[in-house]
Amino acid sequence: MKKEYKDIACYHTAALLPLTDFLLVFPYLQYLQHKTTTSLQLKYLGDRIQIERDIRHGAFFITNHRDIVMDAAWLSYLLRVRYFIRPYMGVGDNLFAKKWIEVAMKFNRCFAVKRGAGMHAQLENAKHLSAYINHLRNRHKSIWLAQREGRAKDSNDLTQASVLHMLTIGDGDLYEKIKALNFCPVSISYEFDPCDYLKAREMQLKRDDPKWRKSKRDDVLSMKTGIKGYKGRVVYRLTPSINPEIDTMLAAHPEYREQPVHDQLQHICDIIDRHIHQGYEIFERGTEFDNYIESRLALINIPNKDEAFLREKLYEMYRFPEINHRKSLEFKD
Repeated sequence: MKKEYKDIACYHTAALLPLTDFLLVFPYLQYLQHKTTTSLQLKYLGDRIQIERDIRHGAFFITNHRDIVMDAAWLSYLLRVRYFIRPYMGVGDNLFAKKWIEVAMKFNRCFAVKRGAGMHAQLENAKHLSAYINHLRNRHKSIWLAQREGRAKDSNDLTQASVLHMLTIGDGDLYEKIKALNFCPVSISYEFDPCDYLKAREMQLKRDDPKWRKSKRDDVLSMKTGIKGYKGRVVYRLTPSINPEIDTMLAAHPEYREQPVHDQLQHICDIIDRHIHQGYEIFERGTEFDNYIESRLALINIPNKDEAFLREKLYEMYRFPEINHRKSLEFKD
């Protein structure tokens, strides 16, 4: 590894991976699969053979985000079992709040994404991170990166243009730089989100006090709950590289190359979001689902508890994937 990238990659221990995969990581993930899910599946959207060609040469897996720890852990586990590859995982340095978390991240091939600095430091960190990611991609390594906002609290999953901007800092044609990253979107679907009541709680706290921020204790609770909580059926659906769609789009709209950067990035975000929304697993929810929502509502203990607001937010989390999935299919047709 190049010396200038050593600090940004300080949390992964690649030399230990072959041994720790089978002695430490895999048994624990298999235990969690047995205890917290009824099934964990890797599925495909479209031509499986083409998707496998896309990822075997290194892919940038960009996903929706359901859980701070398990999103990356399950993806890494499933890809290692199916294809014997382990993506490098970029996670916010705010997650290294406890020693046990840091140790877990080390064995999940993680590198730290620095956050919370001033404007100048943020720009320098972004340039450094972009250079490191392009260094990995030039070696045909696969990558997964958490978006800055973390998990979409309401499950209305939309790709952040700012993330794509950070990844393409520097000179050159933006669309060619995007294609070099080889984005292969992945849809993550949980039948039940163990952190749903915590997310609803956060939404009321932020509504009541716009200055409210999560503490390290809140982050640790979310991580523990997400790891150990019941999830029901869990589906990861791989989708094809977006590169052919970029070429088709530019052939139809060559004027896009002359647009402002933000507009160019938004076109890419739209393609990624359609892949993710089309790839959702839609779960049938029976009459008992209302009882489930009430049981989650009962877990929330905050001052001035607004049950009507919290109940609506809980329902919303499970409704948005269905809404976005339907809209994406309408666009496809």
